Amino acid sequence: MVEIKTDAALDAMRVAGRVVADALAAAQAAAAPGVRLLDLDEAARTVLREAGAGSPFLDYQPSFAATPFPAVLCVSVNDAIVHGIPDGSRLRDGDLVSIDCGALVDGWAGDAALSFTVGAAHPEDQRLMDTTRQALEAGIAAAVVGARIGDISHAIGSVGRAAGYGIPGDFGGHGIGRQMHEDPAVPNDGRPRRGFRLRHGLVLAIEPMFLAGGKDTYYEDDDGWTLRTTDASRAAHFEHTVAVTDEGPRVLTAP
Repeated sequence: MVEIKTDAALDAMRVAGRVVADALAAAQAAAAPGVRLLDLDEAARTVLREAGAGSPFLDYQPSFAATPFPAVLCVSVNDAIVHGIPDGSRLRDGDLVSIDCGALVDGWAGDAALSFTVGAAHPEDQRLMDTTRQALEAGIAAAVVGARIGDISHAIGSVGRAAGYGIPGDFGGHGIGRQMHEDPAVPNDGRPRRGFRLRHGLVLAIEPMFLAGGKDTYYEDDDGWTLRTTDASRAAHFEHTVAVTDEGPRVLTAP
């Protein structure tokens, strides 16, 4: 069931969105060669704690997962696409890192992600990140009243396919509100003018993820959570929580 939010709910979700933005900024600022992935998670936990926010990630256990997620931050490095579990491994110069974070404030959720490199970026990594960010911007621009979910999917997929990148078909964006994952699903590739019609008050987490090797395939790591590229190529992931409004798309997880 798709829930349409009131304007008051959108304002409340914006509060959660700012917490998410602050947590991501803190985690990225903590990233440096030699820093543990756990330290990035702790930076995000500190922001959530100081804001009085909960985490929709911590102890989350969907049907596909054998164990609950143990952190407030997903940290996916290099060939890890999404859902990386932060552990004691240490970052190295040149690593491509994707971080994904959520927050719960007064019963409303926010969800966002970004990718960056530790130290100077290799040109091919910079192109991958820039393209994935451009796809997010294209998806957001398509999130207008009267359009359909397929228009968002097509906008994202067109950017990724034109660049020659892979797109994992089983994972993409989603509705968001009282729950982190709500209807409708927002695929990262698809045909325009198909799917649910967008209206004022619909809130979506739009999140392109592209694979540098050009293949759409991935596999699940032994930890039961992390998804990795089958060809060991690198991946990038960007996400914002976006409200569809009569005035145009409203990004709720912007800083």
